[in-house]
Amino acid sequence: MTKFLQVMGWLLLLTIVVLSLAPPTWRPTTGFPRGLEHLAIFLPTGLAFGLGYPNGYLSRIIPLILFAAVVELSQLLIPGRHARLSDFLIEAGAIIVGVGCGLFVARYRTDTSA
Repeated sequence: MTKFLQVMGWLLLLTIVVLSLAPPTWRPTTGFPRGLEHLAIFLPTGLAFGLGYPNGYLSRIIPLILFAAVVELSQLLIPGRHARLSDFLIEAGAIIVGVGCGLFVARYRTDTSA
């Protein structure tokens, strides 16, 4: 299960890159608010990394937040895309909550299986 969650985490990161850096005309629209869309992809990504790599909170959060910052800033290079501080703050918050929940569940699962 751990290996599956690791693969899912990396696939979600790849999905974020593709969706974030694709031209606006290629980007699928859901009809949901932009903030909810960001939450919906970054929360499960953080959760997958928290569960897939259960050792070390900051060693998961810091690189993922840097990833979110780089992806957000990279959008400045793509015509029609916009980097927004509000998007980054939602992404960073979702990562923090996702990784935290993942690490909590991983530790609880480990403690109860002993």
